[in-house]
Parts: sequence; structure tokens; C-alpha cells
Amino acid sequence: MATVNNAHHQDSNPNTPAAAAALPKQALPTAKTVDTQSVLKRLQTELMALMMGGDGGISAFPEEDNIFCWKGTIHGSKDTVFEGTEYKLSLSFPTDYPFKAPKVKFETSCFHPNVDVYGNICLDILQDKWSSAYDVRTILLSIQSLLGEPNISSPLNTQAAALWANQEEYRKTVEKLYKPST
Repeated sequence: MATVNNAHHQDSNPNTPAAAAALPKQALPTAKTVDTQSVLKRLQTELMALMMGGDGGISAFPEEDNIFCWKGTIHGSKDTVFEGTEYKLSLSFPTDYPFKAPKVKFETSCFHPNVDVYGNICLDILQDKWSSAYDVRTILLSIQSLLGEPNISSPLNTQAAALWANQEEYRKTVEKLYKPST
């Protein structure tokens, strides 16, 4: 039986760990650096536009000194079961905004086909249909619109989706849950 002495054998296979260690180090591609200043400027511009825009029923402002975390408010649209309701939202912007969508959640409980019990929202522009052309105003108006026009084919709350077809019963449920009794 022959034995091989590996002490002085140099591996010619570049895929072995020993050969890989002997190869010159190549610089790894650097991750795309995020220009935090441009993100801050974008968010400040959006805040000013939202404040000056005068859209009824929507608002949002940064939390304390953190421009990446906002609190928003939307009011249910006229002539919908949500008319007269007010909802608080949290908006958390990633450091690579607007190239990635912010995380938006209902902080106020919302009985809706596209909102789960934790406040998560099923809305395409917050997921796979996100575009850097969207802004906070677009997000808030889209959520406000979603209240009155849910996508019942993709529900997060199946009970709300099943009840949606009977608007009278749905309205009673919403009123019972959210409107203060007089």
C-alpha cells in the first residue's frame, strides 16, 4: 500500500482550503453606502409638503427628534363605514428610503379585511408594488382609500372580509367597536 506524504505536497486544486488560502486576497465588493443626508432631506421635504398640502383627513409628523419614526393619523372617508373614525399609525422609515418602503402599522385597533389584529396592513404599495416615487402623502391617502375599498380577495382578517359583503352588519360591528356611545 502506498502512502502519500502531504507535508511538502502543494495542492493544485484551487477549490481546496489550502489552495484558496495561498491565492492573493481579492477585495470584496463593497456594499452600497447609504447617503443618510439625502434620506433626511427627502423626509424633511415630504414633511413640509404634507404640512402645506392641506389634504383633509391625513397627517403625519416625526416622533420627537427621530425623523425615521413618524406618527400618522387618518380619518375614515365620508360615505364609508369608517366615516367619523380616526386611526393612529406608526411609520418607520429604513435608512435606504425611498428605495425601500417604510413599515406602516395601525396603532389604533382597526376591524378591516386588510388589517390584522396586530395592525399589519396588506397593501401592495407597502410591499411588492413599492416605488421610490411614492411618499408619505401617497401612503396615507392609499391607506385611507383602502379603508373604504378593501381587497377582500387578499384578507389579513378573514372575519372582516366575510362580513364586508353585508355593509349594514359591518357598519354595526365598526360602530360597536370604535365609536364612543353617546
